[in-house]
Amino acid sequence: MPSARSRVLYVSDLAYPAKGRRYGDEDVFLTSRLREDFDVAVCHPLDAAALMTGFDAAVVRNSGPVLHYQAQYDAFRRRALADGVRVYNQLSGKGDMAGKQYLLDLTAAGFPVIPTVDRAGDLHRLPDVDTYVVKPKLGADSIGLEFVSRDGLAELSYDDRLVQPRIDFRYEVSFYFVDRTFQYALYAPRPDRRWDLEPYEATGRDREFAQRFVDWNDIAYGIQRVDACRAPDGELLLVELEDLNPYLSLDVLAPAARDAFVARVKTSLRGLIGQETVRGAAEAV
Repeated sequence: MPSARSRVLYVSDLAYPAKGRRYGDEDVFLTSRLREDFDVAVCHPLDAAALMTGFDAAVVRNSGPVLHYQAQYDAFRRRALADGVRVYNQLSGKGDMAGKQYLLDLTAAGFPVIPTVDRAGDLHRLPDVDTYVVKPKLGADSIGLEFVSRDGLAELSYDDRLVQPRIDFRYEVSFYFVDRTFQYALYAPRPDRRWDLEPYEATGRDREFAQRFVDWNDIAYGIQRVDACRAPDGELLLVELEDLNPYLSLDVLAPAARDAFVARVKTSLRGLIGQETVRGAAEAV
């Protein structure tokens, strides 16, 4: 008899050498749990466009920086939208999925984000500090990131690059959401060890901070990670809104918290699969 279970194509680069993270281990765990409720096949990101139409949903997880295969990723997006393929996360995200433009948009809108500009004429909007961070608008995983002195900004080319003040933050903290619902938080007590994470007890104010960015984004079904830093004045500032393929650091969680997260992802994925598809939908970005 044919299976009544939904078919899921799980997209991951299991062998990608991520610094401080074990993509393969996390995805082996997640696929093992998803198989409890779905029929799951795993493929490399470069194979996703050719395979995804045979499945009820394509789940993009630890697929590595798309800068390494930008043309193929763009083709995957175009085909998924044209064919009405359900993609998890949904392709309507306004965060890192669409580049770093959101940092400029959120700065202009007055959100609590590290101040960001992309033109020499706007440098006066940044605080006067000794060092600035320069990053490409399509950057990921610190690729292309530079540190520049204030004097060095005068010689900088701003083509597709952003400038931010270098913040002497106390620690980084990440808030993890499924759809628009908060799941857990982790933090790196030492700023020089980004991926040495520990459980973090988020306050109500912390959660309100992170919720603003998830609510601003246009993803109804998917996993989002809100990365923030604790500034010297004690306030949180957004560092990154990761809505494409956020690493989840599930190995840091207690078993009960990990189980609760997996159960929520399963419910979310069922919800996405139950949605009607729209073929030929226009891209949101």
